[in-house]
This record gives sequence, structure tokens and C-alpha cells, in this order.
Amino acid sequence: MVVVTQVPSQARPSDGCPVPHFSPVRVRGGHPRLRRLLRHRRRALAVGLAMTAATLAASAPGDADRPRGPAGAAERSREREASETVTAPVRIADAAAVGLLRPGDRVDVVAAEASPGSGAKPRVVATGARVSEVPEQAEGPAESGALVVLSVPRDTAARLAGAGASARLAVTLR
Repeated sequence: MVVVTQVPSQARPSDGCPVPHFSPVRVRGGHPRLRRLLRHRRRALAVGLAMTAATLAASAPGDADRPRGPAGAAERSREREASETVTAPVRIADAAAVGLLRPGDRVDVVAAEASPGSGAKPRVVATGARVSEVPEQAEGPAESGALVVLSVPRDTAARLAGAGASARLAVTLR
């Protein structure tokens, strides 16, 4: 004689054959191919990242201490400017105007003919010249003007020297 016991919570009355409800069977170590594939992908990713890091480290420029980007570009521009510029002492007719200048200021230098009857118009000799130094004014007549040292390109320095010999020079602050 066979005795079938039904568990009321697991049996389904509408089914002809009562089968108990159980959780699915899980086998350990399932899908070894999937695990192997994932393991190999992780290794490939790690190797790829290591090679990329090594390539970037090897291709770094030799002057790693030199800044890059906008700040580095500004520094290179200043170095280039420093190699192409000269300092030119210029006598400005208005000593009071020179008293307003400080090192680092940017000025335009204007030349006006010394004789008012010549009819020549004032001309701009230098634009954006950087004031390097403002020497102390020597005791003497104020009519002689005052000296200022400007950093300018070589060709502008030649124009300033020529204009200073034949005209009165003035400065305008930028």
C-alpha cells in the first residue's frame, strides 16, 4: 500500500497530479566557459591599461619640469620676447609724465617735431613698449625731460633712437 501525503501549502488542487513545489536545483561551478571568458577579458584589460601607461610615460617630453598648457605657452612667449627685445633708454620731454610711470607699465611713444612751424604731424614710434626702469631724475633743468628705460624689439629701438635725436618724445599709458 502506498500512502501519498499532501502538504496543503504545496499541493495544487486544480492539478491532476499533486507535485510538491521546490526551489530550482543549482549546480556549483556552472558555466565554466563564461567565467574563463570574463577572467581573460579582465587580464586583457589590465594588460592594455599597463601598456598604455608605459607608452605615455615613455613618450613624455624630456623637459618634464617645464609647465605645459596656457601657463607654459605664456612662459615660452615671455622667453621668446626676452630674446628678441632690447632695453633702450629714451628721454621723454615731459618729466612729470615719466614720474607717473612704474616698471611693468605698457606705453606708446609719440614723436612730435621740436619746431612748431614745421607742420609735421606727431607720429607713433613705439606701441606697447614695456617700462623696464625709471631712473632717478638728476638735478637740473626740467626742460631737458626725464629718462625712462623701455623694453622693445630691436627695430623699434632703432626708430626710438632716431626719433629722439630729431623730435621731442612723449608717452601715453596703455
